[in-house]
Amino acid sequence: MAAIRPRSTVSAWQPSVPGIAEVFHARFTDHAYPTHVHDTWALMILDGGRVDFALDRERHGVGLRNSVILLPPGVAHDGRTVTEAGFRKRVLYLDTSVLPEGLTGAAVDAPLLLDPALRERVHGLHVALGAPELPAGAVERLEAESRLAFVRERLHRWLAGRAPTAYGAPGARLAVRLRELLDARVTEGIGLEEASAELGHVHPTHLIRSFKAAYGLPPHAYLTGRRVELARRLLLAGMRSAEAATAAGFYDQAHLTRHFGRHVGTSPARFARSGPV
Repeated sequence: MAAIRPRSTVSAWQPSVPGIAEVFHARFTDHAYPTHVHDTWALMILDGGRVDFALDRERHGVGLRNSVILLPPGVAHDGRTVTEAGFRKRVLYLDTSVLPEGLTGAAVDAPLLLDPALRERVHGLHVALGAPELPAGAVERLEAESRLAFVRERLHRWLAGRAPTAYGAPGARLAVRLRELLDARVTEGIGLEEASAELGHVHPTHLIRSFKAAYGLPPHAYLTGRRVELARRLLLAGMRSAEAATAAGFYDQAHLTRHFGRHVGTSPARFARSGPV
């Protein structure tokens, strides 16, 4: 009996994160892309299977899970499955605010980046961007922008052939100022670029490294913890879970419940009903 092929599936959405034009997740079993071009960078990781593609008329094949594929804007390419099992991929389409078009030549010369650390960063960014069924506002904005900054840094290292710029030792005073900014914006939150501008246009990755060196966690995790603390106080004061969620800066009750369970070990509703033992 012939093996049953898995069904091809596609999910695509546009997150509310500057620099990311589209998120695209797909499983293909027999699909072949015609030769085409994008006006964005295509940053792809494989979760299974093999893919074969031509970029600027040179063919490449990849199936290593530690590989990252980077296709530059304006350069013709195609793509196709290699085996009957097909392949699963996740793609981020990045605009030229993330990577300038001047790096196109380097990407054409080496579109396959065998870099486990970069792949892990790209995976983490996909996780932070959520799922297609979530509203755009439900994205963990500060986390996604922070992860994108580190992906961008490592891509520049590959394409420009240089190590990340040295910004000096992490700054304790800078970390304190960012913490004060986060404390003042617990409910409404703040984006990474906005925080960088507020603090004197500090480079985003230097800002994140400074905060983590001072407090032991990245800024987005600190902000989430502060929101959970606020939600706890509101719940104990008698506010309903759905209302406490939005009042504390979460998108909705489900968003609060996901983080509340990780931080407190129970649901917001059960926490509110617990009372003294």
